[in-house]
Amino acid sequence: MKIASIESFTDAKARLGVVRVRTDDGAEGYGGMAHNNTDISAAILHRQVAPLALGADPQDADALSRQIIEENYKFPGSYVCRALAGLDTALWDLRGKVEGRSVSSLLGGRRRRVAVYGSSMRRDTTGEQEVERILAARQWGGFRAFKLKIGKRLGHDEDTWPGRGEQVIGAVRAAVGDDVPLLVDANSCYSPAKAIEVGRMLEQLGVCHFEEPCPYWELEQTAEVAAALEMPVAGGEQDCDLAQFRRMIAMRAVDIVQPDVCYVGGLSRALRAAKLAAEAHLPVTPHSPGGDGSMIRVFTLHYLAAIPNAGPFMEYSIEPGGQKTDLYTPPLLARDGELELPEGPGWGVTVNAEWLAKAQRMVSEA
Repeated sequence: MKIASIESFTDAKARLGVVRVRTDDGAEGYGGMAHNNTDISAAILHRQVAPLALGADPQDADALSRQIIEENYKFPGSYVCRALAGLDTALWDLRGKVEGRSVSSLLGGRRRRVAVYGSSMRRDTTGEQEVERILAARQWGGFRAFKLKIGKRLGHDEDTWPGRGEQVIGAVRAAVGDDVPLLVDANSCYSPAKAIEVGRMLEQLGVCHFEEPCPYWELEQTAEVAAALEMPVAGGEQDCDLAQFRRMIAMRAVDIVQPDVCYVGGLSRALRAAKLAAEAHLPVTPHSPGGDGSMIRVFTLHYLAAIPNAGPFMEYSIEPGGQKTDLYTPPLLARDGELELPEGPGWGVTVNAEWLAKAQRMVSEA
């Protein structure tokens, strides 16, 4: 069995990208690239990834992933990894279909359900507005934990308006009670001194997860914050270099490791990040809001159902439309604060043929 063709299907407006791999004996699998600029990722896929994969054995995705990254040593960075993620996730789906097993089963996973937290994507809400949104999400999704945004993205110590973060977190804490886990994401907003100041306020409000407090590439800054606070600090969402994960773990820059399956280069590389975390006895809570309608929610669900150091929750967007997708069926719907793995081999979902027919298609063939 050899890889015979690699196809990409992109919708730049919807920010979605799908990859289909077919073998010389007719087997096929579907994967997905990270959202945003998927047309660029597709171009990289066909220029720098597909030529290295065509004709290769499709059943050892990890070995092929390592080879492709090494061959692209002059091009380290996000776009090669985003393109590789499409190929890698398609190969896992293909293998599952060939063997008649789900991806999580291939990895030794036995869980059928994974708990999710409701993730707010907004930075322009008041405390009162956020409480209304959180309570509504608890009603329709049954969420037992929530994540909220504070600070401006890359905000240089500024919030959307002065005092917003404390107001929003305080209002939501009062509304949901002391027993509901609250997570907070600063998206690289703060200097270490400000992050420690904000972190101590969050500790007083019982927050259990402080994500990306400092510019994510400044590991020493994040390590300073993690050392100063009792509350766990999380990070790794933006990183695509496994050596960077090794460094952040070794220096204890984070207490919770957060690879994104599609940013880091696919399931194979996400599994290696999880192994690095496990060796340091750290949990993995991936980045995976999934409200964009992409396949990241599917990939992350199988990933967390299988790894031994999965955190207590998986991310799930509460934004309007976050439970819907035109890309695949069945949709993964939050019920009673959990997601259930879909039945069937591979990823267990079917990509919509009508969506594929309307998308921009490119193909590389052996």
